[in-house]
Amino acid sequence: MLDILIVEDNKEIGDLLAAFLRKNGYAVSVAGSGEKALELYEKYGAKLVILDICLPGMDGFAVCSRIRRDLGTHILIASAKTEKEDKLKGLNLGADDYVEKPYDIDILLAKINGIFKRKFAQEILTEGNVSLNAAAEELVVGGEKKSLTGKEFELLKLLMENKGVTLKKEYLFNAVWGSDSESEAQTLTVHVKWLREKIEEDPKHPKHLITVWGVGYRFE
Repeated sequence: MLDILIVEDNKEIGDLLAAFLRKNGYAVSVAGSGEKALELYEKYGAKLVILDICLPGMDGFAVCSRIRRDLGTHILIASAKTEKEDKLKGLNLGADDYVEKPYDIDILLAKINGIFKRKFAQEILTEGNVSLNAAAEELVVGGEKKSLTGKEFELLKLLMENKGVTLKKEYLFNAVWGSDSESEAQTLTVHVKWLREKIEEDPKHPKHLITVWGVGYRFE
């Protein structure tokens, strides 16, 4: 999964921001249009989307609406559109923040660091009797430690971080195994089965790892 997806049609601005963020340790990709942004997002996902509004083709408002509908990714709009109506529209569509261009790069970085510290730095994810220590990569269920493979850990962590949100099968597969993986898509189904055997009291009637038929999976 990407840390940050920059959606910016000005190539110079997009590349400069990406280079700056990479120097600060973030995994970053840049899309020059709304359509390309959604393509990358479907393949890799992103923890944070920095989104311009004025884009060729699909505008940033449409991109914001699509991303917010699918996942709980943090969306930060960065736009030269400074009218109150534009800000309200972006926020009402699900953006978490709205910054005006031109922005101070140090202030933007401080905002981004704050987002990751608050939203994504949880070391222990707990729901009911299931506790996942993200730092130690340890799973405890009902007080009993369970062993996890690397892919099982990545999959469970992603699902628990997005508790209550249905994640598409394609998104989960690409985020955990990579879009260029030689593994079969059926691998996801098998790993879900293995996880249920470890976290559910009755794997055949799961209460945590729910199948949403025709779409994907959700952690409750």
